[in-house]
Amino acid sequence: MGDHKEQPLRVGAAVRRRRRALELTLAVVAQRSGLSVPFLSQVENERARPSRPSLERIADALGTTAVELLAAADPACSVDVLRADDEVLEPGRALVRPLVRGHHQLHAMEFIGDHDEGREFQHRNDELMYVVEGGVEVEAEGRAHRLGRGDTLYLSGGVRHRWRATVPDTRVIVVAVSDHVEAVEDPSRRRR
Repeated sequence: MGDHKEQPLRVGAAVRRRRRALELTLAVVAQRSGLSVPFLSQVENERARPSRPSLERIADALGTTAVELLAAADPACSVDVLRADDEVLEPGRALVRPLVRGHHQLHAMEFIGDHDEGREFQHRNDELMYVVEGGVEVEAEGRAHRLGRGDTLYLSGGVRHRWRATVPDTRVIVVAVSDHVEAVEDPSRRRR
């Protein structure tokens, strides 16, 4: 009863909604992403499931993030349980596992294994990175920060950053305020 649903996440409808909201054709998204029109059509019609790199290319072409597309792919629930064994990690394969389903104000993802270190991120709102196992190197504001098991890194919204695993089978949890929510400081909490 506490489990959300047993079927796999379907991102095609979220891709279609975003593309139509931007009034873009499949051809334009294909050109921007470097992916083919037939493949994008299959994704939108749930006949193909994009890999993580392909989903990131689609998200870039749509001016959003893969996390936002995944969140929009599933309706929000007030109580939801995600089981650890919902995704099985194959040896040598990287995995990104959502820890929160649906379109919420808070996103949490677990990254297991390798990560695309060449990809730079900049989010409008704050982000927290926690290293569960292994190690990572985060480049932010011109400095490299090495993190090991149990270390946490906080990034304010707007900070450009990139990161990479430095140890095989690294596990990292990233928690962020959603890009569709504008986080503002509560004036009553300011120090005087």
